[in-house]
Amino acid sequence: MKIIIVGDGKVGHTLAEQLSGYGHDLVIIDKQADALRRAMENLDVICVRGNGIRGSVLREAGVEDASLIVAVTSTDEMNMVCCLTAKKLGAKFTVARIRDPEYARDINMLKRELDIDAVINPEQATASEISRLLRFQGASLAELFMRGRVEMVGFTTFEDDIILGSKLSQLRHKLPDSILFCACEREGEVIIPDGDTIFKAGDKIYVIGEPTSISRVFKELGRKTVRVRDAMIVGGGRIARYLTSLLINIGARVKLIEIDPETAASLAEELPGAIVINADGTDPEVLESENVSEFDAFVALTDRDEDNIMTAVCALRSGVERVVAKSNRQNYIELARKLGLECVVSPKQLTADQIVHLVRGMQNSEGAVMETLYRIIGGKVEAMEFLVAGDTVNLGGRLRNIRIKKGILIAVIMRSGRIIIPSGSDHIEEGDSIALICKDVPITGLNDIFEERT
Repeated sequence: MKIIIVGDGKVGHTLAEQLSGYGHDLVIIDKQADALRRAMENLDVICVRGNGIRGSVLREAGVEDASLIVAVTSTDEMNMVCCLTAKKLGAKFTVARIRDPEYARDINMLKRELDIDAVINPEQATASEISRLLRFQGASLAELFMRGRVEMVGFTTFEDDIILGSKLSQLRHKLPDSILFCACEREGEVIIPDGDTIFKAGDKIYVIGEPTSISRVFKELGRKTVRVRDAMIVGGGRIARYLTSLLINIGARVKLIEIDPETAASLAEELPGAIVINADGTDPEVLESENVSEFDAFVALTDRDEDNIMTAVCALRSGVERVVAKSNRQNYIELARKLGLECVVSPKQLTADQIVHLVRGMQNSEGAVMETLYRIIGGKVEAMEFLVAGDTVNLGGRLRNIRIKKGILIAVIMRSGRIIIPSGSDHIEEGDSIALICKDVPITGLNDIFEERT
């Protein structure tokens, strides 16, 4: 598949890194020679220097043969015009990064009028991710499948957790039936659990199932799952705007701290339901004076990853139970963990994952349509959802009689609205939705999971 990426910033480069190992013909367009030089030295890509909205530059990149063009420059308007021009020149599918909340209100009209096939909004996606994470004390990931009917949550185990020290098969009577422990990260290694797996303190575990059942698991572990009542947010950028609106809509009280006086004044006008403070939220004395310890949740969203990590750790040590920090630097995530901060979100990574999902769905939908794709544990594991089509092989066969590739776990089946945690006696039918966990196995269609076809 020929893919053109316009913009070699953080998102564009990360996207190219993730796609370059899958055999695609990748072309990167950017105006900056230094950015293109870095891409040429580190990635298997072709680079074209120029403005991605110019027809001559797009033609030089081979737009007429492109299956996909992704416009992720720093400017919304450039991304929109780039997609419009590319479509006129023959690109089959276009994706634009559009971040401004003003455009978000008219996004369907923009897509229709500019012939944009898909829109990615990193800030809005990040805000939604954070709002889900804030439901669970100590959660490091919370992703949705099957239109919200199924959820996957990641958390780290403590010394006194009831799930430690026993084989997983012996824990059934302690936990709800409608959940599955689907992955475990231990000292950098990934384990796909089976009945003989024994969890240890410090393991990072991923559990999947119905949201109510996962809430029960967290209750059994002594972790809170009640709705956030009071949240403090440091940093007044786009993510903060989206997140504040989401929290206010669920009845939470929000205090937003922004260092720039003009931005603070604008936020106060735009978000009348929030308390906006003009101050340096990265200063521990400011946090103390604003009574950070009395809040249910704390979110650090400044433009500096380092400040976010350290400010979040400060809030954590002040006694706040649900703390989230934004960081686009992958190496900071491990540092944050060592400091006791489990929950770090990366807008760059969320955006790249959304686009990789689109690419994988376009590659091959034999046997199913890919509905959802998440990459977890540093990209070592993929969690994906498929809608089963009529040409899926092994329909109706009991799972115990079907050879499935090593490293693949069928985690959930949804049939006619009913959630099934499958056993060997279950089967797959046309129209089912299936959630899979895959380790070290490239999957583009559901038929790829089988060792042999019958």
